[in-house]
Amino acid sequence: MEMTDIGNGYQNGASPNPSNKTEEAKMSKNVILKNIVVVSFGFLFLFTSFQSLSNLQSSLNKEDGLGTGGLSVVYGALVVSCMFFPAFIVGQFGCKWTIGLSMICYIVYMAANFYAVWGTMAVASIIVGLGAAPLWSAKCTYLTQTAVWYAKQTGATEDDVINRFFGFFFMVFQTSQVWGNLISSTVFSQRPENITEPSAEDLEKCGAVFDPTVSTVNNTNLARPPLEKVYIVCGIYIACGCVAFLIIAGLLDRIQLDKDKDIPEEDRRLSPKLLIATFRHWWDSPYQKLLMPLTIYSGIEQAFITGDYTKTYISCTLGIWNVGYVMICYGVVDAICSFTFGRLVQYVGHIPFFILAFLVHGGSLIGLLLWKPNPDQLYLFYIFAALWGMGDAVIQTQINALYGYLFTKNTEAAFANYRLWESVGFIMAFGYSAYLETRIKMYIAMGWLVVGMSLYSVVEFRDRRSKKFSNDIVKTKL
Repeated sequence: MEMTDIGNGYQNGASPNPSNKTEEAKMSKNVILKNIVVVSFGFLFLFTSFQSLSNLQSSLNKEDGLGTGGLSVVYGALVVSCMFFPAFIVGQFGCKWTIGLSMICYIVYMAANFYAVWGTMAVASIIVGLGAAPLWSAKCTYLTQTAVWYAKQTGATEDDVINRFFGFFFMVFQTSQVWGNLISSTVFSQRPENITEPSAEDLEKCGAVFDPTVSTVNNTNLARPPLEKVYIVCGIYIACGCVAFLIIAGLLDRIQLDKDKDIPEEDRRLSPKLLIATFRHWWDSPYQKLLMPLTIYSGIEQAFITGDYTKTYISCTLGIWNVGYVMICYGVVDAICSFTFGRLVQYVGHIPFFILAFLVHGGSLIGLLLWKPNPDQLYLFYIFAALWGMGDAVIQTQINALYGYLFTKNTEAAFANYRLWESVGFIMAFGYSAYLETRIKMYIAMGWLVVGMSLYSVVEFRDRRSKKFSNDIVKTKL
């Protein structure tokens, strides 16, 4: 689940203060690359746990909509957090320790799954939601700032280096789907002896026609795994989260942002300034308004693959013990495409990749609406997961880079808007997950995809026309 730069983000296009040259020289190219690797692997271990546990929530904690409802609470708390805390937390602790301390919030959420009831999960969901915004803000700020320094030392453009750094990060990050799901599938791999094969009538209720309010009664595939196996999975995930914290605490170098020296002390205090700046930016920026539907879709599509595809297609038809294997395919494709697309964008631009995402996700949604899932067609579960991973790779890497490119003079408010509207997508999708048929959810996702991509094309058209106009003025003056 990709989140972006909010809070104390670096203004990508700003010229550094001359007094910072000494500071830049302290971090060589090799040290910068080392830190990018450290950040990436820290997040790999953390989200090996969190993402895989999220994939299981709709199946593992399905009673009273606890799993998806808890995830909705996570993103509700995240919206509140991103409006108030990132700039303050990063300003107080710096990027390194903001990442480290925020990771502890995730570990608390994993621990709550040992006793998954609304009382524990709601509190843990709020905690992880409050910690998520500073975590991703600090990560994106760290990557962007070091990318700026690296670009100055290599002569490459900032946009290209930012794309490469984010591409590498997401390549490593998305493999968390592989390792985390491999853990859950290995532990849950042995089918319980008391579970019988679901009837053909039960299987008919899976897929697009799945109704969460009535379809779970007789299908034994949806039975919760034995408690001891749930405890084993949660214990392993907590251990991975602790390793993530140790990687960041022990190996990541602290940095001072170029803009830090120019920030007055009063701006480092907890205040609603970012909240005000966020909505002012949304109100004043036509590009931000136009990108809002696509950003909301980013949350909806991640929630769909995590909460709906895993339950209504995989668990319902194949059993919860197969969720991990299918999602490994999703993670591998997502990781490979994230890295590849991050490298290729400098040669072909953003447009071809967004077209690819539109075709892949749009085609997948239509295919899933028409397909009646069948255990004998095992390969199709993997094909749809792979296609969704390819589209997600575009959505995650390219929207991050697009925001950094379009809003270089106001990155904090811009990325706060990204987090706000993406979280709205998550909240919506997880909120209605336990109440709507799957096909209705897919129609909703398709609507946001069409509207989002259409308005994105307007952004590209206006940006290109603006550039052409600026170039014509320069040529006229010359």
